[in-house]
Amino acid sequence: MKKLSTQELFNKYCTKKEHTKEVCRLSLLIFEEVNKNLKEMSDRKKDILTSAATLHDIGYSVEEDSHNKYSQKLILNEGLSDFSQKETEIISCICRYHRGELPDKKEDKIYKDFDKDERRTVKRLGGILRIADGLEDDEIGQIEDIKINQNEEDYITEFVIYTKDEVIPDIKTIIRKKTLFEYGFRTQVVLKFRKIK
Repeated sequence: MKKLSTQELFNKYCTKKEHTKEVCRLSLLIFEEVNKNLKEMSDRKKDILTSAATLHDIGYSVEEDSHNKYSQKLILNEGLSDFSQKETEIISCICRYHRGELPDKKEDKIYKDFDKDERRTVKRLGGILRIADGLEDDEIGQIEDIKINQNEEDYITEFVIYTKDEVIPDIKTIIRKKTLFEYGFRTQVVLKFRKIK
């Protein structure tokens, strides 16, 4: 069977195109800030994140409730022509963990078989994607920019999110969405919203 590229898989299965494009944009904004402030990551990791952000919701084409798991299955079943088999598995895991429980070596055979660096990649890029997905929300509205400040002494990473409108976000959603990033980067995340003046 011929493998499809990320874009071909997106075109074939994605039912939430506008949401996906915005999640990609926010993921890359966060990635660039992380590279400046927390941990430098390679251009290839940026490519992996871009692919995962593009494909994270394709599972909606199968089922809404477990769409993250179906996104993973579709990626593994179809393969990705623009990535190696190992990278495809990493992308599938990032999609799998963009919502729901955190990665667990006891529960997930694919994740268990990764080496330490590959598992770290899933946690870090999955953490970025999870926050970006949580921020792409009608209640928050248009996000213009994201800046990250790090307090290394206290292991605190502050996200400053600049929006067009005044925002009072749903704190439960934000708490749920930041845990994988904290796990991957060994930090505590504080999110602050600022209206652009």
